[in-house]
Amino acid sequence: MLALTNLPLSFVDSVGFRRFMKVVEPKYDVPSRTTKVRTVIPEVHYSVKKHVSSLLCNAPFISFTTDIWSSSVSAVSLISQTARWIDADFQPHSIMLHAKEFSGSHTGQANAEKFEEMFNTWNIPKEAVHVVLRDNAKNIIKGMDEAELPSLPCVAHTLQLTVNEGLLAQKAVSDAVAIGRKIVGYFQHSPLAYSKLQDIQTDMHKPVKRLAQNVPTRWNGTLYLMRSLIEQKQAIGVYRTENKLRLSVNQWSLFEKAIKLLEPFEELTRQVSSTDSSAADVIPAITTLLRVLEEDCEEDRGVGSMNHTLLQVARRRFADIERNSLYSFASILDPRYKGCYFSEESAAREAKTMLVQELQQTFDAEPQADAEEPPAQKPRREQPSSSSCLNRMLAEIAEGRASSSHCTRRSAPLIAAAMQLETYLAENLLERDANPLKYWTEEREKFSSLAKLARKYLLAPCSSVESERLFSSVAHILDDTRNRLVTVST
Repeated sequence: MLALTNLPLSFVDSVGFRRFMKVVEPKYDVPSRTTKVRTVIPEVHYSVKKHVSSLLCNAPFISFTTDIWSSSVSAVSLISQTARWIDADFQPHSIMLHAKEFSGSHTGQANAEKFEEMFNTWNIPKEAVHVVLRDNAKNIIKGMDEAELPSLPCVAHTLQLTVNEGLLAQKAVSDAVAIGRKIVGYFQHSPLAYSKLQDIQTDMHKPVKRLAQNVPTRWNGTLYLMRSLIEQKQAIGVYRTENKLRLSVNQWSLFEKAIKLLEPFEELTRQVSSTDSSAADVIPAITTLLRVLEEDCEEDRGVGSMNHTLLQVARRRFADIERNSLYSFASILDPRYKGCYFSEESAAREAKTMLVQELQQTFDAEPQADAEEPPAQKPRREQPSSSSCLNRMLAEIAEGRASSSHCTRRSAPLIAAAMQLETYLAENLLERDANPLKYWTEEREKFSSLAKLARKYLLAPCSSVESERLFSSVAHILDDTRNRLVTVST
């Protein structure tokens, strides 16, 4: 209970809790804080660590996420490490291994040493490390290189950099957002002004809501600020602020256009930040995002350079994803996609050729099924309709390319591997909300060698959000009233 609700250990000594336990079970003697610290917690820690170690021993490939967090109330920094893998029954596992104190300078060498130390704690060989998802900080990138660990940037972080560079950094937008922040700040710091605004909202039969203040480190905070201002545009217009802060007609129009541009980015950020997202989602997601931006450019000339700049930055920052074997292999091995979402046919052919070569290396020594001609491509099942612009574009792209998905013919000795892949690609795509691991659980006998690769490539997340969520909890533990906590070694 203490751990799951982020309560301090001293809670067991509080008068309220002890009175509560006397009502629940008068004969029960509540253990003291000292007993918890010296006996109970070490026993639980040992038991959990032993169980996690047994699970890790059976994982041939493991993906990791990492992040570094510094407390705002104490001189404490922590580095996180979460592990993710798929077991032999195609069941996913995700475990937080470390929230370890990281003192001193966070240089690349220090990052490398800290990660190697964490791997040694769990006896994880480097050969088992499939990929490490991290942010775009140079010291983290250098640390992964020095530790000789394969790593990729968090897609959610890259999306944030894209929005900041492609839209929010434009002077017209940044000026309008600055005024918007001042307007929101005015109402937040003046109870009288906000009370009057609430009265106006009530009189106009609008929902009484507070204006959203943005968080500078998260671009979607700016989106929420613009949305709240647009929603309360009439109420704000009726209320004339004393300091004459107001947005011009052009700036209100700019907000409306910016919101339209940013909505696909918000939807995509939510998708890649979900707990069940994987590396297989990256190529389809980015392809559809670029298509939506291109479509908006053609339909609305009024957005002008805003849309064009955002599209150019997105293309540049995600230019190499289709040539990355992790993303391309995962996209092909996901039965919802099967490589239908490559924007370049040459990249798709290259990925399939490389996948066949790796497939041959892991091919079973046991006799394979006869290499018959693959069945004809079946029509793709209808995807559920959705008002989402990204989901709509996903369906359109798949419909246009499903019939052309094929594997180039190979000669011996790769013919058997190529035929297994081609047979797999000839089957129907699964629906967008289907579970790809369930598919491989059912089809692992039919596509035995492909299933092994699917277990390897579908395990990787596409963002480091799991590590960041951990630090959201830490911020509730290490606060102003508990700012002298010390960490202990695992």
